[in-house]
Amino acid sequence: MKIDGPRLDAASGKAKNLVVFLHGYGADGNDLIAIGREWQELLPDTAFVSPHAPEACAGAPMGRQWFSLTFRDPHERWRGCAQAGPGLDRFLDEELERQGVAPERLALVGFSQGTMMSLHVGLRRRISPAAILGFSGMLVGPEHLATDATARPRILLMHGTHDQVVPFDALFMATEALAKAEIPAEFHIAHGLGHGIDGEGLRQGGAFLKAAFKGVKTPQVAASQG
Repeated sequence: MKIDGPRLDAASGKAKNLVVFLHGYGADGNDLIAIGREWQELLPDTAFVSPHAPEACAGAPMGRQWFSLTFRDPHERWRGCAQAGPGLDRFLDEELERQGVAPERLALVGFSQGTMMSLHVGLRRRISPAAILGFSGMLVGPEHLATDATARPRILLMHGTHDQVVPFDALFMATEALAKAEIPAEFHIAHGLGHGIDGEGLRQGGAFLKAAFKGVKTPQVAASQG
């Protein structure tokens, strides 16, 4: 299935940056695109897209999944990310071309399973994205980072202390594994928050993306000498 989903054009009329939202298990692209509307004033030169994951979700018939989860196989997340990764990577290339945005001006914003995919694909991009922002997720296959990671984007991970779906400890497991692979990451602890995104997370996330895009130095093509 071809990956596609709802989009928001840059408020300024010309996109210089691209934010791709990756939704969680059992949701779809409509679940996160509203965040783009909240960030349009802060990021006026940014286009937003929130693709639907390619598979129907067995656990939520009206929703989608990046990969299936049985919670019985300890390796299913790694296999799932590895299988879904190439298709998502192609979508990112196509969307950057569609928007006319340089690949280093890409940011991935994930929630739960979407965070797993954001980290998996974002850290393996040929040209590093500007940023990865992950809510309520985890780093899948940290033991593979040393050999697989090709990108060093800015990373901010957020997690609620009362998350009942993805354990809160996944935040520290991810940041420690990233540090071991010499990939620095910031984190934010949302005290009392369950499996979700709160207003403070949106505020900090938007500010993080704005700073990340501001720090990108897009290579300039030298003028030809005639």
